[in-house]
This record gives sequence, C-alpha cells and structure tokens, in this order.
Amino acid sequence: MDKLNNYREIVKNILLEYSNYKSAYGEIDTEVSFDLERDRYQLLSIGWESQKRVYGCVIHIDIKDDKIWIQQDGTEVGVANELLAMGIPKQNIVLAYKSPSVRKYTEFAVG
Repeated sequence: MDKLNNYREIVKNILLEYSNYKSAYGEIDTEVSFDLERDRYQLLSIGWESQKRVYGCVIHIDIKDDKIWIQQDGTEVGVANELLAMGIPKQNIVLAYKSPSVRKYTEFAVG
C-alpha cells in the first residue's frame, strides 16, 4: 500500500474508533464524515444536552501535500500521538491548529 493510502486508512480507523465512544451526558451522537475526493476527515458531536443543542467538530484532519494536517483535535490523548504510535513520522504531521509562527518550535512539520 502506498504512503497516502496508508495514511488515509490510519486516519479513518482512528476516527472510527472514536466514533464508538458514547457521550457520558445528554443525547449526543458521534458521527464521522469522510470526503475521500478532497481528503478531509471529521468526527462530529451532534445532539442535545437538556435543552441545549450540541454540534461541534471534535477532530478534523486533512491530507494534503503528502502530510497529515490536524486542523482540530478535541481529544485528551492527542491525535498526533496516535498517528505517531501508528508509525507516521513527525515530519509528515502538521499541527495546523497552531499558528504557523509557533509550528516551527514544535517537533512536527510546519506545513
């Protein structure tokens, strides 16, 4: 399997794993959204907590320029840590939720 297809499978598997977790409060579902044509992957929280609407992106990952761009990471463990554990090198992971001026001080790719 080539590198990009491997990255796609790893990202999808991580999001699918998170989608199995049930919210501890409210009637909140987790949904995955995969845009395979544009290499965009999201995990969303959708539902109700009492009378309050819950809708938000927990994880958003794009694959572009042969790198994994983490646009949003609302996890405790950190998606970057999970990607590293799956064998993806730091130089192929961009912490896009950090400003470009800060990225150069991380051990990850700047973009």
